[in-house]
Amino acid sequence: MSAFTAKDVAHLAELARIDLTSDELEHLAGELSVIEQAVAKVNQAPLENVPLTSHPIPKVNVFREDIVEPSLGVAQALEAAPDSEADQFKVPQILGEEQ
Repeated sequence: MSAFTAKDVAHLAELARIDLTSDELEHLAGELSVIEQAVAKVNQAPLENVPLTSHPIPKVNVFREDIVEPSLGVAQALEAAPDSEADQFKVPQILGEEQ
């Protein structure tokens, strides 16, 4: 099992473009070492007879059945719109001259 050094943390921080003080580097080196030890401990759990799961609690489909129902027509949808053009909502341009 390896222990993270401040140099290791500085390298990771540089890759992530995070500016850390020397105190933060030392503190995080200790924190990452603790996390690494916890993960190593979890990896020691006996898993031979444990079934694979995607979620710890069995889930049931909570979605309703799709039922086609009448909806608004184009004219009804656009009647309250402040502006429309060619059966579409017309909104102010916000991205320069692109169309």
